Parts: sequence; C-alpha cells; structure tokens
Amino acid sequence: MRLAEKQQSLIDDLNIIQDPHERLNAVVSRASAMKLAEAHKTGANLVPGCVSRVWLHGEMVDGRARFACDAESPMVKGLAALLCEVYTDSDPAEAAAIEPEVWEGCGFTKMLSPTRLNGLANMRKLIREMAVAFANDE
Repeated sequence: MRLAEKQQSLIDDLNIIQDPHERLNAVVSRASAMKLAEAHKTGANLVPGCVSRVWLHGEMVDGRARFACDAESPMVKGLAALLCEVYTDSDPAEAAAIEPEVWEGCGFTKMLSPTRLNGLANMRKLIREMAVAFANDE
C-alpha cells in the first residue's frame, strides 16, 4: 500500500470515532503498542523543540523506512506514535515527500496547542531528514 493510501486509511479508521476528544483519547491509548528500546533513548535521538522529551529512532529494514518513538508525556507519545505509524514501512522517498494529513484529517489541529503542533512539526522534519538520508543510501 502506498503511503498516501495508508495515511487515508488510518484517518478513516480513526474517524469512525465520532467525538474528536474520544478519537484523541484512542490515539493516546494506542501508544502503548509503540516500543522504543532504552538503547535508542539517547540525546542524539531527542526531538528538538518539544516541551516534554521525545525520542525518535529511524532505520531501514528490507528497503523500507521504519520509525519508533517514546515520550515522557502520554499525550505526546500517542501523537508521536501516530506519526511513526503513518511513516513506518514506507518507501523512504515517499516518507520524505508526503506530508502528514492526519492532524487535519482527524480534527486534531483544532484541539492541539501551538506548542504541541510545533513539536510534531519538528518530529516530521526529523522523519523527513532520515527518509532523505535513507533514500540517498539506497
């Protein structure tokens, strides 16, 4: 499945939950499935510009980009994990080129503070940088 289709499918699945606050709570609940090895919780993997500490690790596995994260705040971890879910198992060139639509598509941009949105933008920037590096290494 191409990245744009995967992202739309994820948005459609989340939007089955009618209430946007409940939808956001579901995203936070799903974050427990995201695991990041303690060895990857390093200063080099910290996402800059986030109020709480967020770690992002990316790697290539069998020609596909994979991302994992963790955060001190459950809300931030949920949102970061959703972003990782969007881009994991994607072609690195697609991961570099396709912007996340999930925040707008699920109605989260109206609910999240500018600080949180800025932190997510910084995380997206790192995912893009990693994906570009992965694509160049292929």
